[in-house]
Amino acid sequence: MKKALVSLLFLSLSLAYAGSSYHVDLYRPTVVNGTQFKAGECKVELHDNKLIFKQGKVTAETTVKVETNSQKFPSTTVGYVGEGSGNELQEIRLGGTLTKLVFEQASTDR
Repeated sequence: MKKALVSLLFLSLSLAYAGSSYHVDLYRPTVVNGTQFKAGECKVELHDNKLIFKQGKVTAETTVKVETNSQKFPSTTVGYVGEGSGNELQEIRLGGTLTKLVFEQASTDR
């Protein structure tokens, strides 16, 4: 009985950790907390309000506000501040979840 309980506990912990990792496609070069990322796929890991970006050997960490939407997002989308050549992230909507990550350093003027 104890062995089954311990196994269930480890399984629950591993599933909780796996649920906080996502793949995001950056559609233009992006700077995260002073670190330059190339356009393309990167992995993001969410731990409370900390978001860690990983692309190859390049890694950066930033703070985000986690918001919950009323409906699941159909796909993962990345929003930037402004339409020009700027590379400041405004938000990431995680496809298949209710989660929207809002970057605190992003401008709120629209």
